[in-house]
Order: sequence, then C-alpha cells, then structure tokens
Amino acid sequence: MTDFWPLVVFAHVLGAIIWVGGQLTVTAVLMPEAHRLLPPSERASLLRAVGRRFAVLTFALFVPLQLVTGVALAAHGSLGWSALLRPGDGRILLIKVLLFAAVMLASAFHGMAHARQRPSAARAASMAALVGSLVVVFLGVWLAES
Repeated sequence: MTDFWPLVVFAHVLGAIIWVGGQLTVTAVLMPEAHRLLPPSERASLLRAVGRRFAVLTFALFVPLQLVTGVALAAHGSLGWSALLRPGDGRILLIKVLLFAAVMLASAFHGMAHARQRPSAARAASMAALVGSLVVVFLGVWLAES
C-alpha cells in the first residue's frame, strides 16, 4: 500500500460523522417522535436503551477510533506535543482536543444526570455535548483547510 493516509482521514471523518450524526438524529428525529407517539414510561425505556447503546458504541468504538486516527494525523502533519502551544494549527488542535475531552465529560455527565433522574441537568449536558461536538467538527474542518 503506497499511501494509506486517505484511509486514516476517512476513518477519522467517519467516526465524527457517526458521533455527531447520531447526536443530531437522536435530538432532532428520535426524541420528538418518541414524545409524540409514546406514553412516558415507554418513551423513557426507549430513550434509555438508545442512550445506553450509543454510550457503549461511543466508548468502545468511536473514542478509540478518534484517538488513534487523530494522533496519527497530527503526527503525520508534524503537529507534535510542542506544536500544541504555538499559534496556528498547533493551538487550534489543542483547542480541538480539549473541547473533545469536554464533550466526552458532558456526555458522561448527561448519562449520570439521566440515571439520577435529573432531566434538566441531563438536557443541559446533552446540549453542551452536541454544541461542543459541532465546534470540534468545525475546528477539524478548519485544520484540514489550513
């Protein structure tokens, strides 16, 4: 294989598509229909099952894929640890990585708040994770264009 970097980029982008697309699909498609069509107990069961499945897939597949491909792409682009503190691409990557970590924390907090039956906190954490995820994708596009 002469150049596998397009495959690494593809895997990284595919992981982002699955993560952010899943968040948007649950928020914009599944939840409104579940609220419209299901009684509260069935709705809660469905959304809990979807949330658990999404969390398992996220932490078993998505996070490792993003970490491995992200580190490989940064190294390939000569963005080592020292570059993270310099202006330009390094600093953008640092912000992206820190925001990605914050998104993962917000997602975990969403699950904990939901389990503790704190719907307002769960909703706020979910929205923070979604908005943060969109910004992470934007920063990734920005890096790709520079």
